[in-house]
Amino acid sequence: METQPQFRVASSPRHSFQTDDRRLHAIAEKVEAGERLSFDDGVALYRSPDFLAVGWLANRVRERMHGDITYFNVNRHINPTNVCVAACRLCAFGRRKDAPGAYTMALEQAWQRAAEGYSEAVTEFHIVGGLHPDLSLDYFLDLVRGLKERFPQVHIKAFTMVEIAFFARRAKLSVRETVQKLKDAGVDSMPGGGAEIFADRVRHIICDHKIDGSEWLDTARIVHELGLRSNATMLYGHVENDEDRVDHMVRLRSLQDDTGGFQTFIPLSFHPANTALDHLRTTTGLTDLRQIAVGRLMLDNFAHVKAYWQMMTDKIAQIALRFGADDIDGTVIEEKIYHDAGAQTPQGLRRSDLMRLITAAGRTPVERDTLYRSVERSGDTFTVAV
Repeated sequence: METQPQFRVASSPRHSFQTDDRRLHAIAEKVEAGERLSFDDGVALYRSPDFLAVGWLANRVRERMHGDITYFNVNRHINPTNVCVAACRLCAFGRRKDAPGAYTMALEQAWQRAAEGYSEAVTEFHIVGGLHPDLSLDYFLDLVRGLKERFPQVHIKAFTMVEIAFFARRAKLSVRETVQKLKDAGVDSMPGGGAEIFADRVRHIICDHKIDGSEWLDTARIVHELGLRSNATMLYGHVENDEDRVDHMVRLRSLQDDTGGFQTFIPLSFHPANTALDHLRTTTGLTDLRQIAVGRLMLDNFAHVKAYWQMMTDKIAQIALRFGADDIDGTVIEEKIYHDAGAQTPQGLRRSDLMRLITAAGRTPVERDTLYRSVERSGDTFTVAV
């Protein structure tokens, strides 16, 4: 797959950027020159006391790339099962199969759930779930085929790298064979979940039953090589440090140099309620905004940075549109994973709500499909610009 070009920032008068943090002056010169930031630059951005200057630089990059445009989509989340063998300390969603609250949808039930969220003609089904010890790969292949038969025009973004690796082990197939089967069944792209933080030290604490960071990246590489795009996430605000976050982004950036297969970077704030880490505090709005900004500055080869309103609230997501984010995610309809962990945001918004949020933030809303092609609507139907 062809590597995406790095994005450049137009030059501007020196006096337009002002800060008392001398470290940021050198970083600002790199940003203006379109030079890649180093690992040490990333750490400096996290530790700078001049939070607004970091945001100014990120917004400069964002506006150079996208102007005032902010993207959103009309999507539907489907979580076919919450049964999971991983038992990650970070998770409030997964259940053992005999635990109270455990569920697994029959295929007809999953297809019906998709139809229930179809009132605004969704353009995307976002499908993730637990690592069920008994469901075969055929269950997931049939799930996707059934959705494609019923909703042929809807893009199916399904299964994290963690799920794919798990499917492959259970089916005694290679990851490449597994991805090809999913693609043949109708999967159009893949979400970016399960990346968490790549550092082994952190992973052993928060998700030691999942594939490690290198395996996640290796799986994503195969996904991209087979012609599918994916997103990339980073879970922050738990036991990681600044260096762990920068390492995570540098490793994503390196893979993107090789494949160009990542569409969007999505920083996810950790919600500790109802998890084994519920003694930790939730992130602040300042932390969330700084993470958006650092992500935009470090990931020069990612076209998009998303402010996921479900995680950071709609108000912080609006502000994030001035701190480097150019995407606010979608209507979602029914989100379970983060609400089980205590998220207080609505489980879904309508298209008009998202447009209002973006407009109120002084940006121009543009509805997109999963591949960032613009969507035009007429009544209950839509067309995608090719």
